[in-house]
Amino acid sequence: MQSSILEISEKLKKRTVSPLELTRDCLERIEKLNSGLNAFITITGESAMSQARQAEEEIQRGGWRGPLHGVPLALKDIIDTAGIRTTAASALFKDRIPAEDAEVVRRLKDAGAVLLGKQNLHEFAYGGSSIVGYYGEVRNPWDPAYIAGGSSGGSAAAVAAGLCYGAIGTDTAGSIREPAALCGVVGLKPTYGRVSARGVIPLSWSLDHVGPIASTVADAAVMLQVIAGFDAGDIMSEDVPVADYVAGQGSRPKRLRIGVPQAYFFDGLDAEVESAVNRALSVLTTLGADIREIELEVPTDRTVQSAESYAYHAEHVATTPELYQPETLRRIRTGADVLATDYIHRRRELEKARREIASVFENVDVFVTPTAPVPPPTIATLKENPDQLRPSEILLLRNTRPVNVWGLPAISVPCGFSSGGLPIGLQIVGPHWGEALVLQTAQSYEQATDWHKRRPELRI
Repeated sequence: MQSSILEISEKLKKRTVSPLELTRDCLERIEKLNSGLNAFITITGESAMSQARQAEEEIQRGGWRGPLHGVPLALKDIIDTAGIRTTAASALFKDRIPAEDAEVVRRLKDAGAVLLGKQNLHEFAYGGSSIVGYYGEVRNPWDPAYIAGGSSGGSAAAVAAGLCYGAIGTDTAGSIREPAALCGVVGLKPTYGRVSARGVIPLSWSLDHVGPIASTVADAAVMLQVIAGFDAGDIMSEDVPVADYVAGQGSRPKRLRIGVPQAYFFDGLDAEVESAVNRALSVLTTLGADIREIELEVPTDRTVQSAESYAYHAEHVATTPELYQPETLRRIRTGADVLATDYIHRRRELEKARREIASVFENVDVFVTPTAPVPPPTIATLKENPDQLRPSEILLLRNTRPVNVWGLPAISVPCGFSSGGLPIGLQIVGPHWGEALVLQTAQSYEQATDWHKRRPELRI
């Protein structure tokens, strides 16, 4: 198993391991494995080695900046990087080179992270499979015949395969958590407005979130600590104090009340998913949690997302529709006929749902669901039966999508494997600005199990 960020950062701080060595190792793994996984679109080897060299010099001089200093990470290729192409996995943007870094990139650089490159995704983040895109499909490292999930499929696959120590993804309906679940890693969607989305190509301004994908809960906490916080340049960013997520790791929440919303979230579960999640609930009970069933009014309307996606793409769709993948173009055009009155009403309903969900946490501290209700399909199945693609994605994202509407923090952690050897994820959802509690709950479960220690045997 590749070392965690926290493990490797201590060695970097003590100078028993070199940022150059770590970066070189990651680049070698990318060179060896990326052709099979298709996780990266752009590999920035030269600049990564330069950043590693700078980090090594700074650490040797006693200028250690923190636990990400000298650690090789990567970015979903929808996040702007100055001087480096940001394509959104689309022919439309294949030559697009931003002049400025996204705010999250600036914060990672300030923390001394080494950035290895840009990761593949579902074109413009408009899907949950990562098989639709100009640069081809992302493959699951546990079995390359299967999808890696999406839209942050390349990021989750890369972390699972040890091509980087962590990645930054985006999540509009589950695009961090669902691929994390399917690839057997940790994916965290913070509270809406907690992490700046400035410099991130939008799918839906009202629903987009930015967050970490990592191999452990503690690593996700370390990454969130760096990227969280108010950004005056992002109108969606909220000026709410940031907790010390890293210090909170290792302390178990006391008298934890865990809600289980059986209706909707547990409907029609795959038998192996159901069994894995029930075992996870038993583990949480042994840790002292009070498990109680709850009922939630689940928002399912997708008008806001459809309308906002079309609003961003309207000009390009009108002038260069041939530069989109046909399926992406079809999805974008579903928002063309949304009336302004409908959008305004649905947007008000979204704000109402975000306020009303807070009352749930008067009776529970967090609630738990399966991350995805079914295992992933094979790439071949979806390609041979294109009519199944969107329904399959919507089902895979069923349990994550409402959490984006509510704007709540949520994490997916590994909780088992199917008989076919594919990972299963557990979703833990907390109150607004409750990332610390979500992380503590997730780590308590993680430390009581061994699922996160498993890594795919890559025979690609």
